[in-house]
Amino acid sequence: MSAGSPWTMAPPPPLLASLLLAAGLALLLAPGVAEGKPHVNHGKFKDGPWTVGHATFYGGRDGSGTTDGGACGFKDALAKDYGALTAAVSPALYSEGAGCGACFEVKGPEEAGGANKSVVVTATNQAPPPVSGQKGEHFDLTMPAFLQIAEEKAGIVPISYRRVACVRQGGIRYTITGNKNYNMVMVTNVGGEGDVVGLSVKGNKRVKWTPMKRSWGQLWTTEVDLTGESLTYRVMTGDHRKATSWHVMPRDWQFGKTYQAAKNF
Repeated sequence: MSAGSPWTMAPPPPLLASLLLAAGLALLLAPGVAEGKPHVNHGKFKDGPWTVGHATFYGGRDGSGTTDGGACGFKDALAKDYGALTAAVSPALYSEGAGCGACFEVKGPEEAGGANKSVVVTATNQAPPPVSGQKGEHFDLTMPAFLQIAEEKAGIVPISYRRVACVRQGGIRYTITGNKNYNMVMVTNVGGEGDVVGLSVKGNKRVKWTPMKRSWGQLWTTEVDLTGESLTYRVMTGDHRKATSWHVMPRDWQFGKTYQAAKNF
């Protein structure tokens, strides 16, 4: 258009131009834009719907026999991070390890002596498939957990269960083992949804953001040399929320040790 056209857009007044420039700079410098920080999904995990299932028990009355291993790979962290109120869950809930660390509220039947009481357990192992003739998924509870919803003589009981938020003390914990050519990291004490479906690691110098692969259970691996660097981990849970543990491992970290982040979900 010609300069004399009535449709020519006039330049903004000086004050408006300054405001527009300031807004643009603020957007560029906002956290997560200029610095490349990940988007964080805010809000709390919401409890799921009640579903029917059935429960059995394993181990001793004090939880013995249930804290020394399992299909999630937690091993030595079981007693420290999850205690005696845990469960082995059916293959569908175990989900090839993706369900490890999830929390469930389990409610027992009144006729089994549970008086409709409930207990919150963490999935730390894989149970056998659903028992023939029983409804829903199978929970093989530790004896301490089972006794909170039913009497021992019941053996197997119908239950109701739902996913609930995991309440943890302290930050997410990372235990690293292996060697400079093969690193294995166990992730425990995860709050919120509790499970881990994705894990990435980053060094403070040469190691860029690197996705780790699930080996089995809640054990993650990478063949990238991580030695000599301060390590940051980014955890993604099943509801796609992310938590980044900045520099949780110092540059002089050592294999075989556990490091705790300052924050959790």
